[in-house]
Amino acid sequence: MTLDYVIRRVGIFLLVIWAAASINFFIPKLAPGQDPIVGALLEATQDGGVAGDAMVEIAKEYRARYGLDKPLWQQYVIYLGAMAQLDFGVSFVSFSSVNDIILARLPWTIGLLGTSTLIGFIAGSIFGALIGWPYSPRFLQGFIVPSFLFSAVPPYLMGLILVYLLAVTFSVLPYGGGYEPGVIQGWNFEFFISVLTHAALPAMALVVTDLGVRALVMRGTILSLFGEDYIKHAENRGLKGWRIFALYGMRNALLPQLTWLALSLGFVAGGAIVVEAVFAYPGLGSALLEAIRGFDYPVVFGIVFLIILSIAVMTLLLDLVYPLIDPRIAYGKKS
Repeated sequence: MTLDYVIRRVGIFLLVIWAAASINFFIPKLAPGQDPIVGALLEATQDGGVAGDAMVEIAKEYRARYGLDKPLWQQYVIYLGAMAQLDFGVSFVSFSSVNDIILARLPWTIGLLGTSTLIGFIAGSIFGALIGWPYSPRFLQGFIVPSFLFSAVPPYLMGLILVYLLAVTFSVLPYGGGYEPGVIQGWNFEFFISVLTHAALPAMALVVTDLGVRALVMRGTILSLFGEDYIKHAENRGLKGWRIFALYGMRNALLPQLTWLALSLGFVAGGAIVVEAVFAYPGLGSALLEAIRGFDYPVVFGIVFLIILSIAVMTLLLDLVYPLIDPRIAYGKKS
């Protein structure tokens, strides 16, 4: 890997971040709907917090404070400067810091998304390799059809199915929320168990669909590797089947899986957002949907930009460490 390549990749990374951030800014602005400042003040008026005749002046003052009275291009320049500093501003609806809102919701999403992605990646890779390996027990071939079925079901639909089966029909798990009402939040056993039980259904919805897709991809990769010369050489040397499977099959088949893992984070994050809404899970997905409904631009900008940034960083890191994972891959010209 050469320095020129690293600089070029970092430049592409910054260009992608800029383009995605620009789209993130302009699309919500073009959406028709009620002025978010007026909407928030109308709710306050209904609650008796703001007098109706003063609402127009207050809305005007808030627009000036948030920069909404400036031309669109000036708002865009201010937005880019704030994004560069990871300063997402103040919510139009709750009038609280967007950074505080994200920090309060982020641990819930990281716990759900990180755990389900890791389980789906490990279980799907191993399971797909087993059903694709020609010397595996024949009964494993029967799981190919369920894998196709699970891969075709969206996470939110799988979530509804699981709610009906495990929360409504058999009442094994709670159907929504982050923890049981009345439980004291903190580092205590009761809260920990409550969080685990409430996260079980949304995590299962993400894992089952992700497992099906990864199993099919891994199966196809294993089948394509079986005719390679190094597999035949290992067989001719008399190595045991499990060693050939683990050291020659799985090891090489995991490379495209790692690439797809980084590229699929966007789809996983999108699915997690809808799943969180289905289960009323208190993560970033629920916060984003609430912000979209209320045209709360700063919250929308902050959450979407954070998702974009995480996906771009993961892709960049994977691209840079690929030569370390596979020595056959080299970037730049060889002398």
